[in-house]
Amino acid sequence: MNSQFRQSDIELGGAKVWKSLLDGSAQEEVVRVLRDVVAAAPMFSPKTRWGKEMSVRMTSCGRYGWYSDARGYRYIDRHPGGTPWPVIPETILDLWWAVSGVTRAPDCCLVNLYGEGAKMGLHQDRDEADFSFPVVSVSLGDDGLFRIGGCERGGKTQSIWLSSGDVLVLGGDARLAYHGVDRIRFGSSSLLSGHGRINLTMRVVD
Repeated sequence: MNSQFRQSDIELGGAKVWKSLLDGSAQEEVVRVLRDVVAAAPMFSPKTRWGKEMSVRMTSCGRYGWYSDARGYRYIDRHPGGTPWPVIPETILDLWWAVSGVTRAPDCCLVNLYGEGAKMGLHQDRDEADFSFPVVSVSLGDDGLFRIGGCERGGKTQSIWLSSGDVLVLGGDARLAYHGVDRIRFGSSSLLSGHGRINLTMRVVD
């Protein structure tokens, strides 16, 4: 990791962005430990509460994993296949300690995989019990066009391309900001076999 405890490089809509916080070898190590996570908790395609399949595939590690179906958006304590979620690897937890500014460990690390054409609409992360804790986001693989607005739907938004190794924190006034990923530059990185983008988001759930 480069300059683990340096100040953020950019502030965007209240979110803090560390560009290239993870160097190439650190990125490869995170991908390596994620293979074990996915082996224990395979990727799946969640559905919205309206029955539409999301364009991203996902899994989780930690005490809880994020899930969505006709009953709505929520955290569950085991993989949809029935097995407990694997623990969050220390390599990933180190990133939380480096930038979160809090002393409590995250309960969940959501792993989103964006393939060609995948995107994530503007949304708030509000399924957690205490919004005083930040959400820490780590980008790996292909570039993603991240967009952020305010805490009310509608209004002005700002965008930034997040590249492999970038880390973003939604905290403080930006904790409930609407945000999403409009598109990825498929094939812009060689980190992942077959290309695509992985986004890790760590959060305290309860």
